[in-house]
Amino acid sequence: MFLRMVYDEKLAQAAYIIGCQRTGEAVVVDPERDVDRYIALARANGLRITAVTETHIHADFLSGSREMAERTGARLYLSDEGGPDWRYAWLDQKKGGGRYDAVLLKDGSSFRVGNIELRALHTPGHTPEHVCFLVTDHGGGASEPMGILTGDFVFVGDLGRPDLLETAAGIAGVKEASARTLFASLRKFTALPDYLQVWPAHGAGSACGKALGAVPQSTVGYERRFNQAIGLAGDESRFVEFILEGQPEPPLYFARMKVQNRDGVPLLGGLPTPRRLNAEELSRIDGRATAIIDVRPWPAFRDGHIAGSIWTPTNSQFPMVTGSYVKPEEAIVLVCEPARVEELTRDLVRIGLDRVEGWAAPEDVAGLRGLATTPEIDAATLRERLRSGDRAVLDVRRAAEHETRAIAGSVNIAHTRLPARLDELPDGPMVVHCAGGVRSASACSLLQRLGYDVTNLAGGMGAWEKAGGESITPGRMAAR
Repeated sequence: MFLRMVYDEKLAQAAYIIGCQRTGEAVVVDPERDVDRYIALARANGLRITAVTETHIHADFLSGSREMAERTGARLYLSDEGGPDWRYAWLDQKKGGGRYDAVLLKDGSSFRVGNIELRALHTPGHTPEHVCFLVTDHGGGASEPMGILTGDFVFVGDLGRPDLLETAAGIAGVKEASARTLFASLRKFTALPDYLQVWPAHGAGSACGKALGAVPQSTVGYERRFNQAIGLAGDESRFVEFILEGQPEPPLYFARMKVQNRDGVPLLGGLPTPRRLNAEELSRIDGRATAIIDVRPWPAFRDGHIAGSIWTPTNSQFPMVTGSYVKPEEAIVLVCEPARVEELTRDLVRIGLDRVEGWAAPEDVAGLRGLATTPEIDAATLRERLRSGDRAVLDVRRAAEHETRAIAGSVNIAHTRLPARLDELPDGPMVVHCAGGVRSASACSLLQRLGYDVTNLAGGMGAWEKAGGESITPGRMAAR
């Protein structure tokens, strides 16, 4: 049996290629939208992709299942659990007409790719339709599974969060019921043999959980012993309280991903091929009408950028910031090193931002006249300004961070939720902060684009407290 994980560091997402080396057939599990990577990897290992499946309707990236079926003719194996609201609605929308070759799976359904069997196990809670797959290599003489593809059900050290249908998709009043459903699903997992390998769909950094480990795989026995959430499998009330507490605010784009993955991801066909813009073209860009995504180091952006540009680092914040701040219909221009254009374009199409039309190198922007700047102050200066009362403070950390300690009087809105909560912003000039100054820098770039008067706090909350600034515990209003 061939098994290879294909990992996206920025989305902390794992797809899997599983192949039968005797027959040369392979299945791709939970593919992202730029499917050429999986096709090339399979081909390099003497395999052809004949099947594609996914564990659930994802919220953090656009699925590549439809794209893969179009490119390779692979048969689709998709969940038929979860009720009418969570059934795949695009199976009769094949390009050119007709229906995709699709098999719908119920709990206990199985299919084979060569001598490899995948058996579905319905494990709702994270989502109603969620399934895991028990994997058995019959070609190797095995009669029992060697591992389980757990999707967003069981991670290394965590479980998939059950609140996203409410907090991301906007379906009110379902998160507690989903948590109880997740609790019930645990019985299926804990009944499995200890030796089974656990192959999850996410690792550390994913917003689909709150405490995911950075280890790529585990075993059922290890997770039963050391996964804190699974350790509460005997106490439903404590489990529900624990699994819902402290979950990070989901990026705004999650709601859009969920709908598109259910109703039909637009076919990509191939990566966008943005062209390099010249100085005259750059000078004419209106940053309010075109999304200029600038990934230069923060000091360079701060000291001079095209007005209206959005700043983001290129780590896991890149999809969170761009997905939350840029609309799918907006034309996009990248400001980055030439070697990163394809990488960042792939990152964008994975979350449905397809209109990547141009790019400019850092030196192209630095040579322009009339660049905008972003004000930034240190903690000592903020203390002085707060004494004079001429600045409001916006905290763009997660709510759980703000509740632990905060600057008195600050307004808290997570940076990935800002566009949806503009009506809650303080009036007048604002100083924006986070823990270390990075998330707040992205937030400042968005707010400047929208016309707000903002200043970034260099070093964030860490610098504030190091400089002797007072903080409170908002729930108890206690100074520390």
